[in-house]
Amino acid sequence: MTDARIAQLHGRRVWDSRGRPTVEVEVRLEDGAIGRAIAPAGASTGQGEVLDLRDGGSRFGGLDVHRAVGSVNDEIAPALLALDATDQEVVDRLLVDLDGTPDRSRLGGNAIVATSMAILHAIAKSAGVPLWQHLSGGRPVRIPLPEIQIFGGGAHADRRVDVQDFMVVCPAAGSFSEALDWTAEIYLAAGSLMRRAGKAQGVADEGGFWPAFDSNEEALETLTRAIETAGFAPAAQVGISLDVAASQFGSGGRYTLALDDRTLDTAALVDMLGGWIEQYPILSVEDPVGEDDHEGMVEFTSRYGHRCQVIGDDYLVTNAKRVEAAATDGAANAVLVKPNQAGTVTEAFQALRAGKEAGFGTIVSARSGESEDVTIAHLSVGWDAGQLKVGSFTRSERMAKWNEVLRIEESLGDSAEFSGWSAFTFPGSGPSATSR
Repeated sequence: MTDARIAQLHGRRVWDSRGRPTVEVEVRLEDGAIGRAIAPAGASTGQGEVLDLRDGGSRFGGLDVHRAVGSVNDEIAPALLALDATDQEVVDRLLVDLDGTPDRSRLGGNAIVATSMAILHAIAKSAGVPLWQHLSGGRPVRIPLPEIQIFGGGAHADRRVDVQDFMVVCPAAGSFSEALDWTAEIYLAAGSLMRRAGKAQGVADEGGFWPAFDSNEEALETLTRAIETAGFAPAAQVGISLDVAASQFGSGGRYTLALDDRTLDTAALVDMLGGWIEQYPILSVEDPVGEDDHEGMVEFTSRYGHRCQVIGDDYLVTNAKRVEAAATDGAANAVLVKPNQAGTVTEAFQALRAGKEAGFGTIVSARSGESEDVTIAHLSVGWDAGQLKVGSFTRSERMAKWNEVLRIEESLGDSAEFSGWSAFTFPGSGPSATSR
């Protein structure tokens, strides 16, 4: 038996993909196993998610993290030293209790999630197995369907278009590797189409093209053309996935579209999105209405949940109780799982498990502020989530995660099972899907 007691726990200040400070935690166990993890940070955040601890003041726009690093070194480390780290749930409960606030605002969600993930890595190292394998506990797993951004908008691209993410999914691909190949062709085709039309303006937060479209519909039309130009059949082979992130442009049932210069009520927004579903090969829609618009989520899911995946992100904030309530009310049919949104690995898993028990689709997701940390790649496989959302197909903080899944798929050899269409749980999903 190895000695999995925590011998050393150290927090340090590092940098994320937006050039902002964040927290890294390194854990060493008595048997010499080392685990390391970096906290990500979101731009589009739900009101119910845990809070990062930032320094405030003028330095780096108030976003420095010396206080959060201090939480790790001054409070968390002494509390966890000599603790047996093999039971993740016990460790994470101690972290939650140590903070003592419902939103982790005292020690900082960034300090806590980095610690939780670092300990998870250390235990896998101690056991001598890859992290995904440690998480699976011997249960069957699938390689996830990647959800990959082509155009960035909303809070990721200075509201250049209202919708936050225009993404593609390739459920008809035969493997994760092939899905990435298809996406690379679509990304190249989209860039070529945009350049010829004079619509390319740069790169958004998550690596997708920063577009200069005149309407949200122009983005959908261009993305559909890119799929076709790359040689694929829209919907039957490759679908569009949208993160509307409606809370970013509306609340209280009123939504202001910057590109259209108009304000819609919930019914009109649902009708508009429904028209897109009818016209374009859309297989997934995330946060179609605001996080405070429960009735809107119920209405959208009732009308279109048989046609596409309806994901709760800001609406569910990786919270198991919210997932259970949404399932009861018919207010979504899929949940986005972000460890830093929940606060700990255990709480993120509880939300994913609640989604699976409800028959929801489950998607492990990165944030817009990322790093070279690849924890979520292993979570998506080890938890058999079925789907992984990382951002675009450029920028190394994104590619690190896609490449890690490639390695996992290769390591499984002939036994690797790609989730493909099985990632979706809505009634109308499957290889018989046709262009709309």
